Amino acid sequence: MGEAKGDNYMAYKIAIVGATGNVGREVLDILDERGFPASEVVALASRRSQGTEVSFGDRTLKVRALDNYDFAGTDIAIMSAGGEISKEWAPKIAAAGCVVIDNSSAWRYDPQVPLIVPEVNADAIEGFAKKNIIANPNCSTAQLVVALKPLHDKAKIKRVVVATYQSVSGAGKEGADELFNQTRAVFVNDPVEAQKFTKRIAFNVIPHIDVFMEDGFTKEEWKMVAETKKILDPKIKLTATCVRVPVFVGHAEAVNIEFENEITAKEAQDILRESPGCLVVDKREDGGYVTPHECAGEDATYISRIREDSTLDNGLSMWVVSDNLRKGAALNTVQIAELLVNRGLLKAKQAA
Repeated sequence: MGEAKGDNYMAYKIAIVGATGNVGREVLDILDERGFPASEVVALASRRSQGTEVSFGDRTLKVRALDNYDFAGTDIAIMSAGGEISKEWAPKIAAAGCVVIDNSSAWRYDPQVPLIVPEVNADAIEGFAKKNIIANPNCSTAQLVVALKPLHDKAKIKRVVVATYQSVSGAGKEGADELFNQTRAVFVNDPVEAQKFTKRIAFNVIPHIDVFMEDGFTKEEWKMVAETKKILDPKIKLTATCVRVPVFVGHAEAVNIEFENEITAKEAQDILRESPGCLVVDKREDGGYVTPHECAGEDATYISRIREDSTLDNGLSMWVVSDNLRKGAALNTVQIAELLVNRGLLKAKQAA
């Protein structure tokens, strides 16, 4: 990869902003794994990370400072550096003629910025040129809409009730470190200290992700509502309870869906088996379902426990699991970049 392949081969210069973080490193792995047509990949982060090394396939990239990088010759910037950096930098990068694919929540709710999950609403990408920014959804929303879309197409979803079981890596490296350190502290009888989370996370679950809002819901719960409406259908009603659980990687969701039209569990299984990005693992026996442990490092959204809900006229319940660092973040951004390239929406600035 990175070599020109013949005359018609178009290759793109890509910058990864936030290359030293959990998601940034994952983006580099996925670009390499999928053989993305990159002529050059640049790793960027804050000044204090300057000179750090990150791996890209079998190569090592030296991290450069975002502050003094010139984006004029760069085609795509994949940003995973948090909302504040994104608010400040995305418009500057976009103004330099470089398309921004942003992983934070900073641009998701801007009507002029497409919010994309390629398996669900690929056509919405056509509007990216308004601001030269494309938003990546929240990790818990991404896997949910991949599973909902094919069912919505078949039987029209009216209402969704979801409870999430979200891993600590969703809170970044500090989240994972905190679970590790607290677990060790419990075993050796040291005091357990909570810094990143509001309560102890080791051997516990915390029904609180992001900040509280006036109506008693948290921002994470609100994000799932707003993003599902924007990506899938504004008419869908959704309510969520988002819970942090002591799992390192992989978000799980218990999803209850009310449809306008009739749909059986068997039909839902058949539809999801044929749907892009979905893998159905649904045997009604011990271990015949997927847990976060098995989905870590995998690209698919796994769907298990598909069953009819007899308390509703047209209701189904199911269990949805995915690697939050991959489909929830890094993989989805790379798929968005692939979508730009495959649809011919982006011409490389420098001939390969």
